[in-house]
Amino acid sequence: MRVLLVEDDAMIGEAIQEALKDACYAADWVKNGQTALTSLGCQHYDLVLLDLGLPGKDGLEVLSSLRAKDNPVPLLIITARDSLDDRLRGLDGGADDYVLKPFEMAELLARMRAVLRRKGGSATPVLGNGVVSLDPATREAVVHAGAPVQLSSREFSLLQALLVRPGALLSRSDLEDRLYGWGQEVESNAVEFLIHALRRKLGSEVIKNVRGVGWMVSKNA
Repeated sequence: MRVLLVEDDAMIGEAIQEALKDACYAADWVKNGQTALTSLGCQHYDLVLLDLGLPGKDGLEVLSSLRAKDNPVPLLIITARDSLDDRLRGLDGGADDYVLKPFEMAELLARMRAVLRRKGGSATPVLGNGVVSLDPATREAVVHAGAPVQLSSREFSLLQALLVRPGALLSRSDLEDRLYGWGQEVESNAVEFLIHALRRKLGSEVIKNVRGVGWMVSKNA
C-alpha cells in the first residue's frame, strides 16, 4: 500500500518514513501543504499521514481542500496540537483519526490498519477471500485454514494489494505503484518474480493471471 507522509520536521519525517518502509508500505514524504495537495492530485494513495503545523498551507487547510474535492482517501492527523478545539476541527473536518505526538510507531501502525479496515468495510483485522487470508499485523498468509506462511515484505505488499479488492484485475503498473515509493528503483520483472514466489509458497490457485491484462485473486468464496 502507498502512503503519503506530510511532515515538515526532518527528524520526525525520516523516522516515520523508515518505519513505514520497514512495515511494508511504499512511503512518499513531502514537507508542506501545497506539495501534499499537488501529490494527491496526480498520484493514488491508500492513506495519508498529515501534520497540522505545516509551512504555507496549514494541515487543516489541506484537509479541507482534500475533502472539498470529494477525495475519500483515509487520513490520519499526526500532530502535537492537543487542544480539544483542534481535535474537533480535525475529526469534524474529515480526518479518520487524530494521533498526538509523541507516539509509539507500533500504535500509529495499528491505528493505520484500523482505519484501512473501516474504509474497506471490514471488522476483522485479517484480509481474505475464502481461499487465502492475510494478517497485516504478522504478515502471515494462510491457505484453506492450513499452516501460517511467513511472507517477505514485498510478497506481503503485493498480496495485500490484491486482497484489498478481490476480483479486481491489477496491472503490472498498478502493482508497482503499490510496491515502490518515490526514488525507489523498480526492478525488472519484479512483479512476475514476486507472484512466482507467492504461488510457490501458497499454491498456484491463489493468484490468477489474465494474460496481457494483469493479476487478481478470486472474489470471496
